[in-house]
Amino acid sequence: MKKPKFETPNLTAENVAKIAELFPGVVTEGKVNIDLLRSMLGEEVFGDEAYEFTWVGKRAAIAEAGRPIRKTLRPCVEESKDWDTTENLYIEGDNLDVLKLLQESYLGKIKMCYIDPPYNTGKDSFLYRDKFTMDADEYDEAVEMYDEEGMKNFRENVKTNPRYHSDWCTSIYPVLVLARNILSDDGIILINMDENEIINLQKLCAEVFGESNDLGTIIWDKRNPKGDAKGISYQHEYIVAYAKNKLSFVEKCKMQRPKKNAAAIIAKANQVFKKVGAKYTLEEANREFASWVSAQDDFSGGEKAYNRIDQNGDVYRPVSMAWPNKKKAPDDYFIPLIHPITKKPCPLPERGWRNPSATMNELLREGLILFGKDETTQPNRKYLLKENMYENIPSLLYYGGSDTDLLAELEIPFDTPKVVSIVKEHIQSFTADSDIVLDFYSGSATTAHAVMQLNAEDGNKRKFIMVQLPEAVDNVDFPTICEIGKERIRRAGDKIKEEAGLTAQNLDIGFRVLKLDDTNMNDVYYAAGDYTQDLILQMESNIKPDRTDMDLLYGCLLDWGLPLSMPHTHEKIDGFTIHTYNDGDLIACFEERISEKAIREIANRKPLRAVFRDSSFNSSPEKINVFEIFKLLAPNTNVRVI
Repeated sequence: MKKPKFETPNLTAENVAKIAELFPGVVTEGKVNIDLLRSMLGEEVFGDEAYEFTWVGKRAAIAEAGRPIRKTLRPCVEESKDWDTTENLYIEGDNLDVLKLLQESYLGKIKMCYIDPPYNTGKDSFLYRDKFTMDADEYDEAVEMYDEEGMKNFRENVKTNPRYHSDWCTSIYPVLVLARNILSDDGIILINMDENEIINLQKLCAEVFGESNDLGTIIWDKRNPKGDAKGISYQHEYIVAYAKNKLSFVEKCKMQRPKKNAAAIIAKANQVFKKVGAKYTLEEANREFASWVSAQDDFSGGEKAYNRIDQNGDVYRPVSMAWPNKKKAPDDYFIPLIHPITKKPCPLPERGWRNPSATMNELLREGLILFGKDETTQPNRKYLLKENMYENIPSLLYYGGSDTDLLAELEIPFDTPKVVSIVKEHIQSFTADSDIVLDFYSGSATTAHAVMQLNAEDGNKRKFIMVQLPEAVDNVDFPTICEIGKERIRRAGDKIKEEAGLTAQNLDIGFRVLKLDDTNMNDVYYAAGDYTQDLILQMESNIKPDRTDMDLLYGCLLDWGLPLSMPHTHEKIDGFTIHTYNDGDLIACFEERISEKAIREIANRKPLRAVFRDSSFNSSPEKINVFEIFKLLAPNTNVRVI
């Protein structure tokens, strides 16, 4: 029986192994001979004078992304909502460590990361490590990472710090690397940022994700210039978008969003069109409709172009059918269109039509060509709104509001939340079905709020994973940001479900709370001569005494790389508690002793995986007997002891 490692993957070692597969001669005793690798790659290797983005601490940050840790996530059922049925997660802990723990369970499974990291304004504080060569305990002690109550301390990265930008880059780089790993091949990451670090962020993303996977940067015009500016007064921020694999992403995502006001436009058109009759002409209806569209301040230019109603009551816009290129179109693009009333040819565009004659004839048959009163007017293409409900995502986003009133209504104290409507819009554009959305700077949990709201509106079953460090705040009711985020999800979820009514009865508004902690296993460091009889008795169990069955179960899920949101049950078999995860993906028993009858019953169920407590067996022969039982009854079951 194989023992679990209870350690996150060593990504550096895995990368070395991949190099060894390709170039076995360059790896000796687990080390890569860089000079030999350079020689084998020849001219494909950068020389000394190649463009490179670097900063103080970069090598350490790169190494940190691949360094394994011995930590775990402990379930907290009492702080969760709908534990048994929800597929959402709320994880408390340092995002760097949490992302390392999620590497196997969620490798390639996250469709979208939506994050709002520290802007590094010189006034905000955040956790950043600048001594990666230390082990975790040494570092924590050196920088006073924890206060007297065990809460993590934050340090303010002031602009007078000579490593002001470097420290920020060092904090962001490893989490971006780890986030890329768990994105699906068609996944996307969106990152909010302001002017302080936008240049460095774009360079970091280009390095981590590759320049070819840049999807663009959205300029968010917040319509509120900063009043304390000493230069140009910025009134905009940025949303940087990168794909895991751009080719895969664009194949599955059209990079379009629903026209925000399309439904309202069609509804108004229907209302006006109902008036058309003997005393109200279609021309009068169009004047009323066009006037209403023009008066809507929140409509985009593209939406306002849909300001006409045809004889069928459909909303449309006229679009030129002229050949768009400078060079003349082929001869087949110069076939005249005959006016349906005068029967005379209409004027041709100078460089020809946009489409060949066959396409033009098809448009005629479908009634999608607009003619003037006579042949003197060049015809246009008729675009129906109902067939063009989506638009390309523009690089400019105009929104000057905030969600202060929304949080006040929910009685949630938080000063600078992301805007639900904006987050929701981007989630809607890039995700669907049961996609997973991850936010590892979750703050007040706006992203979770947006996921629930969107699911209520479109009926999809997206899932969220929120990750937040329990930073202390000055609030009696909510002592940490995590407490704020969890309570917001509870209140927002209830409100969304109540407002949606019967259509949202199956809406998932719950979440499982998991908290980062040290490994479930005792760390023992004794020389052979240090062992005494008393010590051996104390070491009867290698599991920490404060750990519950649930702690051990979720530790096993992480070690085996299983998702953390699946249903699980527990029952008694021959008097022993047995845990079944996701209908047999894993069956576990963590009792101090277990009978052969119970073991045989577990084996008869043929789970994919089975795990037992090491101390459940009095001797090695007993362990061998377990192996033989499974070999006979469930030969395909992977059996481990902890």
